[in-house]
Amino acid sequence: MPDVYYGRDEPSVKEWGGRLPVALVFPERAEHGLSTLGWQVVYRLIAGRDDLAVERFFWTPSSVRPKSVDSGRDLGLFPLVLLSLNFEGDYPAVVSLLQAADISVHAAARSDWPMILAGGPLAFLNPFPILPALDGVFVGEAEAGLDTVLDVAARAWRSGHSKAQALQEIALLPGMLVPGLSHEPVQRQIVRAPEARLVAPGYSCFVSNEAQFRDMLLIEVNRGCPYGCRFCAAGSIYKPPRHACLEDMQAIVERCQPRKVGLVGTALTDWAELPVFLEWLHTRQIKFSLSSLRADGLSESLLTFLRRTGTRSITLAVEGASQRLRTAMNKHFSEDAFLSAVSRISQLQFGTLKLYMITGWPGENEEDWQEFEAFVGRIDQARRQGQGQRKTGVDLISLSVSCLVPKPWTPLQWTSMRDEQWFKQAMKRFKGILGRYKGMRFSGENPRQARIQTFLSRGGEELFPFIALAAQEGLAQAAQVYGADIAAQVEQEYALTHVFPWDRLDIGVSKAFLRSEWKKYHKELMTPPCPEAGCAACRRCGVDTFLSP
Repeated sequence: MPDVYYGRDEPSVKEWGGRLPVALVFPERAEHGLSTLGWQVVYRLIAGRDDLAVERFFWTPSSVRPKSVDSGRDLGLFPLVLLSLNFEGDYPAVVSLLQAADISVHAAARSDWPMILAGGPLAFLNPFPILPALDGVFVGEAEAGLDTVLDVAARAWRSGHSKAQALQEIALLPGMLVPGLSHEPVQRQIVRAPEARLVAPGYSCFVSNEAQFRDMLLIEVNRGCPYGCRFCAAGSIYKPPRHACLEDMQAIVERCQPRKVGLVGTALTDWAELPVFLEWLHTRQIKFSLSSLRADGLSESLLTFLRRTGTRSITLAVEGASQRLRTAMNKHFSEDAFLSAVSRISQLQFGTLKLYMITGWPGENEEDWQEFEAFVGRIDQARRQGQGQRKTGVDLISLSVSCLVPKPWTPLQWTSMRDEQWFKQAMKRFKGILGRYKGMRFSGENPRQARIQTFLSRGGEELFPFIALAAQEGLAQAAQVYGADIAAQVEQEYALTHVFPWDRLDIGVSKAFLRSEWKKYHKELMTPPCPEAGCAACRRCGVDTFLSP
């Protein structure tokens, strides 16, 4: 198969004869699936096998029946359905897709094929709210064992075995959660490599103007993050942090010959080879785009290079309203470095500075908001200093504020969530602060939607009736029906001894470490980043023990 399909150059459909037909389902709009690397990594893995015939499915609210975008075949014809679970909002879409295909939404009611399996980030975090609809979940990185699961399923299908027989064997495989059959806790599977190397970085299968990131080859620079922010699920579930090798990145570009490259990662400026790689792209006249950057990683030479090569916008994270909150959340943040970066960004004539922040932290109060008000004034001053007498530089500073959603496998999983009125007051306050300055714009997340996300992210199988109702009536209507339940769950602070649904998994991070980090939040104590020498030099979070043979 080709490495990448460009534009409307769609993959050919394999004949089904002698092959196991696989429906690879992304339960969101196509534009999001075409910009999601994990789903595309799985597609490449399956499409490269001669014993499987894979076809792609997306979800749209207007679709009457889910059809393959490759052949037009109905979802109900496929004996194996693989679901990519990326966000909690995907759950109702999964139920809608199954119902539209006349497939029973309850796994217990499906005595035989199709087999419906799921993977993706939510498989690491908490897949249990949607588990009643699934025959199994692969808890791990696709490159670390999904092939073996597909081997068993294909062999069983070709031999005429029942789904129950196949699941008996699949339940014994590493990383597989099959309800009632797998040994628990199920241990997450990752690709192990020496020296924290990211083996075989993920990259796009499909480059399209229909994608959210239009006409761009996305390449994974790193997986995980060393800084240990206490709210960040990615920093927990993708431990240990791993970086790509320059040679691997260059080889991908040379094979694919893209016009534009988008670099994906949680801490791009931590990749020591970033300047070298960007210069290498530039000499080949390949445009590039970077995701969010750390202010303390923006060297003078990097900023100058970015501006000289056409970058017009920089995105930085503020995270918390005050330095006290940033310390509590373990955000390694220097206000001086941040303001220095703002001044230099303005001096170099970048047009837009995008900032994002989270509100709703435990203990966040009026004093934090007052400190943020003063900090915004310093940001504006740094921008004007960079502009100098020319009065040209950053024309727009946009601040996007989201609501804190306590995520599984983070130190904040025990905390309560603020009520809706509190969030509305906070958003109003931030909007007022930015409204005093010319060239500043504010956008805030809908608190009600954030509370629904929290409800889904920290529940178990008992939430499936809510998901089924949301599939029929919409999330807003379901939230009205379940309003009291949502408030009771999301506003509850859990005891450190509480047993969560996701404790049936083992992602490698010890609960003792998470408890320690939660206590440090209240004491406003910092934890140093993961050491460059690797897990064996640290032994704080338990991942090194998890990785041992």
